[in-house]
Amino acid sequence: MKEGAMGHPVLAGVDGSERSLVAAAWAAREAVLRGVPLRLLHVSPPLPGDPGDVVPATAVETLRQVGDHIVQRAVAGLGARHPDLQVRGEHADAAPATALLAAARGAGLLVVGARGSGGFDGLAVGSVALRSAAAAPCPVVLVPEPPAGGFGNRAWTARGLAQVVVGFDARRPVGEAADFAFAAAQARGARLRAVQAWALPAESVSPRTVFVTEEDRATWEDQEVLRLSDAMRAWREKYPEVTVGTDVLLLHAAQALLHASRGADLLVVGRRTDPRAAEGRLGPVAHAVLHHARCPVAVVPHDG
Repeated sequence: MKEGAMGHPVLAGVDGSERSLVAAAWAAREAVLRGVPLRLLHVSPPLPGDPGDVVPATAVETLRQVGDHIVQRAVAGLGARHPDLQVRGEHADAAPATALLAAARGAGLLVVGARGSGGFDGLAVGSVALRSAAAAPCPVVLVPEPPAGGFGNRAWTARGLAQVVVGFDARRPVGEAADFAFAAAQARGARLRAVQAWALPAESVSPRTVFVTEEDRATWEDQEVLRLSDAMRAWREKYPEVTVGTDVLLLHAAQALLHASRGADLLVVGRRTDPRAAEGRLGPVAHAVLHHARCPVAVVPHDG
């Protein structure tokens, strides 16, 4: 997590849908954990029509009134649940993703529902959520529809100690994602599970190799475990209160993370920023995780 990010407000988008209210509730709990204000943003997109069409002022005003009503209801509800939390509602007239990305410049975290009021049945992640995750200047949490028991809002749940999962590559550690995950686990009193996917070395699959022995596979896996343990040492020392477990899985990275995050309270992945891509870009692992994870997913931007 970037220095100072914990002091900036948490921003959540609301559109009146049940999914967005679930995301706003998650954002409120996160703001309480961080000790920062919560901003709720409702956006009225431009009304459809041909270029040059004049939209009646009454229609625009009606949309604004509806938006204000949605925001004020959400502010009141969350304020009642968290009386010590400072909650502020805002409204903007713009394309939803554009407004959220602009507002996120002053936020420490952006929280959105994986889907909003649009889309169709069976759609896992909406276009606004995807663009936010791909281009926001701050970390973004996408909140899916919660399971029957919720996401585990306390340190101890019916499933046991709360758990944060982070994808980790010992060969190319992403400090921003690791810091975010450790800080999240520390704030929740949760266990952190660092997951690294690995593949058999290239020399193990060649025309001269008929099969890989169990002994060879175990040796390579032990090397990966040691490499991950060494790479994690700096963060273990920085966050001594966090209980850390490590997993090295012989799977594709997305499969490893989805497997490890079953029943987790939060999954953290990194996103490499690309100054050449104005609209941002999600890598294949982050993209797959966002579409299939059943817990909130934090996408943390980082340089090259």
